[in-house]
Amino acid sequence: MDFFALPLWSSLLILIPLFLIFRSKKDAKKNLPPSPPKLPIIGNLHQLGSELHHLSYTKMSHKYGPVMLLNLGKLKTVVISSAEAAKEAFKVHDLACSSRPLLDGSGRLSYNYFDVAFAPYGEHWRNMRKLIILELFSLKRVQSFRPIREYETGVLMEKLTEAAATSTPVILTDMIFALIANVTMKMSFGFEYRGSDFDKAQFHEVVHGTEAILGSYAYSELIPVIGWLLDRIGGRHAKTEQVFRDLDKFFQHILDDHMKPGRERSHDDMIDVLLGIEKEQAAKGGQVEFTKVNIKGVLMNLFVGGVDTSAITLNWAMAELMKNPRVMKKAQDEVRKVVGNKGRVTESELSQLPYINMIIKETFRKHPPVPLLIPRETISDITLNGYKVPAKTMLQVNVWAIGRDPNNFKDPEEFYPERFEKSAIDYKGSHFELLPFGAGRRMCVGMHVGEMNIGTVLSNLVYGFDWKLPNGMSIEDLNMDEMDHVALTVTKKVPLQLVPVKWNP
Repeated sequence: MDFFALPLWSSLLILIPLFLIFRSKKDAKKNLPPSPPKLPIIGNLHQLGSELHHLSYTKMSHKYGPVMLLNLGKLKTVVISSAEAAKEAFKVHDLACSSRPLLDGSGRLSYNYFDVAFAPYGEHWRNMRKLIILELFSLKRVQSFRPIREYETGVLMEKLTEAAATSTPVILTDMIFALIANVTMKMSFGFEYRGSDFDKAQFHEVVHGTEAILGSYAYSELIPVIGWLLDRIGGRHAKTEQVFRDLDKFFQHILDDHMKPGRERSHDDMIDVLLGIEKEQAAKGGQVEFTKVNIKGVLMNLFVGGVDTSAITLNWAMAELMKNPRVMKKAQDEVRKVVGNKGRVTESELSQLPYINMIIKETFRKHPPVPLLIPRETISDITLNGYKVPAKTMLQVNVWAIGRDPNNFKDPEEFYPERFEKSAIDYKGSHFELLPFGAGRRMCVGMHVGEMNIGTVLSNLVYGFDWKLPNGMSIEDLNMDEMDHVALTVTKKVPLQLVPVKWNP
C-alpha cells in the first residue's frame, strides 16, 4: 500500500501546480480579470476564509485589483471594488449588467414568487418595475405615509422619555428595529407589528433567516453534482425550505386579511394598491399580467429591503455619534436651533438640517447596510477596467470597500461627516463612490422610504435627548465590530445600550 501511495501523492504534488499554471496562462490569453490561483472543483472557495465575504473580497482586491475574477466552485464571479469600475458597470454597461443570476439556493425556487422578486432582465421585468415605481414608490406615495412615520417616532420618543425619568438604560438597537418594523408593517401591510397576532419572535426569526439565506450560497450553487447532496446532509436544504415556508405563511396571512369582505382600514396600504393593480389589469387585459404571485414577489422586496436596512443604518449612526461626541454636539446644536422648543422634528424640517444629512451620508459610506450589493449577471460580454467579462458572469459590487477606499475619501476609517460639506457626492445613484442603494436599472426602488425613515428618526433622537453610556462605560469601551455571520445585511455585533437624558429647551 505504501509503495503505491508515495508515487501517487508525489505525482499530485507535481501535477496540481502544473494544472494551475496551465489554467492561469489560458485565462491570461482570454484577457480575463486577475484571479487568485484556484483548485479543481472548489476554485477559490478555500481563500474566502472565515471572515465576512466583503472583508475577504477587500483584502484579495488589494492584491488582485479592483476588478477581480473569483471561481466560487462552478460560479464565475467578478468582484468590483472601485468607484471607476462600478461606474463602468452601472453606467457604461448598465443594460448588459441588468440581469440577476437565477440561483437555486437549495429550495428557494420552491416558491415561485422568488423569481418575481429577483427576476432576470427582460420585458416582463421592465413592465413590472415601471408599474411598481409609479404606483408604490413614487415620492407622492411615500410622502402620503408621513403620518405613520411621525406617529411611530412619537411613540418611541415617549418610551425614551419614560426611561429618562428614571435614568434607565435602554437597548436602543431593539427599539429602533421595532419602530422601523412597525412603520413598514403599517405602510406596506396595513397592520401593526406592535400587538399583532404574528408573533414578534417569529417575525425577527423570519427576517433574519431570510437575509441569511439570501446572503449566502448553497452547496448546490457552487459544487457540481455533490452539492445537492451536501445541502441535504448538512441541513441547508431543510433550513431554507423552513425559512421560505414561514415567509410564505406570513405573506398569505396578510393577503387573506386584506381580502376579507368589509375589512376596515384607515388608509390604503401598499397591499391595497397591489390588489387594486391586479383587479385593474385583469379587467382590461393589461400589458402586465399581475397575479398573487407577483404581489408576493413585491412583498418579498418590501420585506427584505424595508425592515432591517433602515434600522441597521440608524443603529450605526447612533453608535458613531456616541463614539464621536464632537459630531453629536454639532448635530444637536443644528437640530435644536432649527426646531426650537416645538418638542418634535417633523419631516418638513429635514431639508433645513444639512449636517444631519451629512451624518447619514457618512454612515452609508462607512457602514453600508448591504455591503455587497445583490448580485447582477452580465447579459453579454463587456469590458471592465480593460478586462473581458464574459456573458453569464455574476457581478458583486463591494460597496463597503468602495466607501473605505482612500482614493475616494481621505482618512476613510474616521467618521467625519464634514467631508460631504463641499462635496456633490450623494447616494442617489449618480456618484459611484457612495452606493448604498446601488445604481442604474436595478437601483433600489425604496430609496425614498429609507431616507425618510432614517432622517425622521435620527433627527428626533438627536433633538430630544442627551445620551450617556451605561454603567460608567467610556467611548473606548463601545464595541464597533460587525456581526460575524454571513447574511445579506451587516449590523453591529453588540446591541447599542444607552441611557437617554431628556433635553428641555
